[in-house]
Amino acid sequence: MFMPDGELAPDVNRNIGADGRRHAMSIVGAFVMPHPPLIIPDVGRGREKGIQATIDACDEVGRRIAALKPQTIVISSPHATMYRDYFHISPGRYARGDFGMYRAPHAAYEAQYDMRLVAKTCALCKREGLSAGTDYERDARLDHGTMIALHFIERHYKGFEVVRLGLSGQSPADHYRMGRCVRQAAEQLGRRVVWLASGDLSHKLLEDGPYGFAPEGPQFDKRITDDFARGDLVDVLAIDPSLAERAAECGLRSFMMMVGALDGMEVRSELLSYEGPFGVGYGVAAFTPVDACANAAHTDRLSAYLALRSDELRKRKEQEDAFVRLARLSLETFVRERRRIEAGEDVPDELKNTRAGCFVSLKIDGALRGCIGTIEPTRDTLAMEICANAISAGTRDPRFLPVRVEELDELVYDVDVLTSPEPIDDASALDPARYGVIVSCADGRRGLLLPDLDGVDTVEEQLRIAAQKGRIDLDYDDYRLERFEVVRHL
Repeated sequence: MFMPDGELAPDVNRNIGADGRRHAMSIVGAFVMPHPPLIIPDVGRGREKGIQATIDACDEVGRRIAALKPQTIVISSPHATMYRDYFHISPGRYARGDFGMYRAPHAAYEAQYDMRLVAKTCALCKREGLSAGTDYERDARLDHGTMIALHFIERHYKGFEVVRLGLSGQSPADHYRMGRCVRQAAEQLGRRVVWLASGDLSHKLLEDGPYGFAPEGPQFDKRITDDFARGDLVDVLAIDPSLAERAAECGLRSFMMMVGALDGMEVRSELLSYEGPFGVGYGVAAFTPVDACANAAHTDRLSAYLALRSDELRKRKEQEDAFVRLARLSLETFVRERRRIEAGEDVPDELKNTRAGCFVSLKIDGALRGCIGTIEPTRDTLAMEICANAISAGTRDPRFLPVRVEELDELVYDVDVLTSPEPIDDASALDPARYGVIVSCADGRRGLLLPDLDGVDTVEEQLRIAAQKGRIDLDYDDYRLERFEVVRHL
């Protein structure tokens, strides 16, 4: 499976394009590498032998990078500075880090940053309209995702510069564009660049693992490793965010940026190893550019992904029930025309003749875009409750700016109709898959969490989040619990 030491794919630096001419390739290789701290011998102290296949594959990545002789290595890491709405690029000339927090302070690493490539990337992001730059750094020290990559690279190759990128809560398309901006910046500067996407796969592979088990864990790992093996980079972008959330992965958005860096390029893909003996999936993969096409329509993976996504949104809208259609119509009418609709004759009797509390949730690309609701009915009909809460979810959720007209077609709606809350004696009566929970104090503080949410798998997590929303300290405050059920409409 591994290439012999020093062997390169033909013409890794210059290739024949569709126009018959040679084109310089700035991205000469791309790799996926996991980042378990115990893979560092001073941290693992022998335990790393349990993932020997991963160690061997990472070492092979180091050898391949040495053979490619890049000037700069771009490392995208889930543990670098990260913001929901901003791609952070590490600033300055130099950074250092160590594994002191893992009781191995002598395992230390340094990086010289490619300041010109960083500056050029920032300029291109600004032109592209991407929220990205070198501002707001919280911690200049190298993160362990970056240091583990450096550990295996520096066994075989030194004298390179680094660009370190954080992920964000922005869309898959924006992660792709971020990678593409880096690639374009490298082209303009004439840099030979290797991209290393640091990231683990699912953290929920085993019941006795540190994060427990979820069926979506093995499902996610099989899908992403199949994508790596086949070279289906469009599917990396198209993976359902709900599947990724429930699998508790950390590398997907790092991989998406790497896919963007390979925009317009044919690549040869290899899955070098996969294992998960400790309950976390570790995948190592290599992507070797074999053609930089002058007419690269067939490798425009972003357009292919956006077409798939548009088709999925269209099908979902066609399948929406009356509850969701009413929520959508209410918010769209308000945003476009600044008026509130009246529930007409075409609304089912269930909506006109009943009263209930409800929550309306909005998402874009799997990320929450707004959620507002009522625990108990506040209006004459459920139809009126849905209409009002849909408008509030889109315009009054304090966590987000109001929904813009251009976002309306991208929104996915959930409408959760609540049963009346019932008091419970303790948390043993809860089940986060079935019941929502309300935590409240006598002074009026109250926090609510809906049931069956991505990433909330235990009662402890459910209570912690609900209490946090109500600014309630479960260890010190005197609180009471209520539970409720919902009927979820999609």
